[in-house]
Amino acid sequence: MNPRRTAAVALAVTLSIQVFTSLAGTATAVLAPAVARDAGVAPALVGVFVGLVYSGAMAASLLSGHAIERLGPIRVSQLCVLLCAGGLALVPLATGSAVSIAALVVGAVVIGLGYGPITPASSQVLARTAPPGRMALTFSIKQTGVPAGAALAGATLPALALSLGWRPALFTVVSIGIVIALLAEPARAGLDAAARDPDAPRPGGGIAGPLRLVLADRTLRELALVSFGYAATQVSLTSFLVVYLADGLGHSLVAAGLALSAATLGGVVGRVAWGALADRLAALRKVLAGLGIAAALAAFATASFGAGWPWPAMVAVCAAFGATAIGWNGVQLAELARHAPPGKAGAITGGAGVITFAGVVVGPPTFAILASIAGSYRIGFVAIGLVSLGCGLWLLAPRRKQALTDLEGPAVR
Repeated sequence: MNPRRTAAVALAVTLSIQVFTSLAGTATAVLAPAVARDAGVAPALVGVFVGLVYSGAMAASLLSGHAIERLGPIRVSQLCVLLCAGGLALVPLATGSAVSIAALVVGAVVIGLGYGPITPASSQVLARTAPPGRMALTFSIKQTGVPAGAALAGATLPALALSLGWRPALFTVVSIGIVIALLAEPARAGLDAAARDPDAPRPGGGIAGPLRLVLADRTLRELALVSFGYAATQVSLTSFLVVYLADGLGHSLVAAGLALSAATLGGVVGRVAWGALADRLAALRKVLAGLGIAAALAAFATASFGAGWPWPAMVAVCAAFGATAIGWNGVQLAELARHAPPGKAGAITGGAGVITFAGVVVGPPTFAILASIAGSYRIGFVAIGLVSLGCGLWLLAPRRKQALTDLEGPAVR
C-alpha cells in the first residue's frame, strides 16, 4: 500500500472509531431524563455518570501505552470500541434496584476504560502515517470525531427513544460499535505491523511511567498543562452555555440550544481550519497559543452578554467561542506527537491525556462553585477566560536555552 493510501486508511479508521466512542460516551447523557426516570434517580445525577466515565478514561489513558506497543494501536482501538459498547449495554439494566444502580456505575467506568486509550492509540498510528506537512491537519480531522459523535447522539437518539424506547436506542448504539470493530479488522494488520512490538518490555517507572516522562520534559509538560486549562475551558463552555443563556439571561431553551449548536459546529470547523493553518505556517505552538488568547476574548464577550446584545451577535460570539475553545485539540495532539520520542507517541499522549482529562473533571465543578458564590454565571466565563488567556500567553513566553538532557530534540528526529 502506498504511503498516501495508508495515510487515508489510517485517518478513516481512527476517525470512525473516534466518532463511535464519542457517541457511546454521550449517549447516556442525551437520554438522561428517560434513563433517570426508570432508574429512580434524579436526572442531575447524569453528572456523576459523566464523572465516572472520565475517571475511567484517566486511568485507562495512563495504562494504554504498553498495551498499544504490545498489541498494536488498531487492535487496542477495537478492544476499546467493544468496551464502550459493553459498558453502554449495562445501562439498560437500570430499573431502580440496587443491582441496576450498580450496573450504571460499572457501565460508566467500563465506557471510560474504553474511551481513554482511543486518542493515544490513534496518535501512535497517525504519527507514523500522516504526511509530515499535514500532521496538524490530520490530527485535527480525526479529532472532529469528538464533537461529531456528540452531535450524532443529540440528533438521533432522542428520536430513536421516542419511536423505539430508550433501551432499544442504546442497544442500537451497541450494535454499531460491534460493526465498527469488525470493519476495522481488514486494515488492522497493515496499520499495526510497523507499530506493534509483541516483546516490548514494560516501561520503567511503573504505572505512572508515561506521566513521569511527560512531566520530565519541558515541552511535553507545557503542552500537557496547557491542555488542562484548555480542556477545562472547553467542557465548561459546553456544560454551562445553555443554562447561562436560558436561566441566567432569560432566552428560550430552543434559542439557547441553537447557540450551543453554533458553538459545537464552530468547534468542528475550527479543528480542521486551525490544523490546516498550523501546517501551512509550520508553527503549531504559536497557533495553539493564539487559540487560547482568542478563546479568552470570546469568553469575556460571552460574560458581557445582556439586553444590549442582538441575538445574532450572541450566536456569532458563541460560534467563535466554540471554534477556539473546542478547536484546539488536534493541533495540541500533533505537537505532542511531534515532540514524542520515536515510537512513543501513544505512551506520551496517554500520559498527557491524564492531565487533559483532569481538566475535564475539575473545570465544570470549579465553574459551578464560582458561579454559586458570585450568584452569576458571568464570573465563571470570566474565570475560564483568564485560564485560557494565561495558557496562551505562557506558550508565547520567551524560552530560556535548555539543558542538553532536555528531550526537546525529538522534534527534529
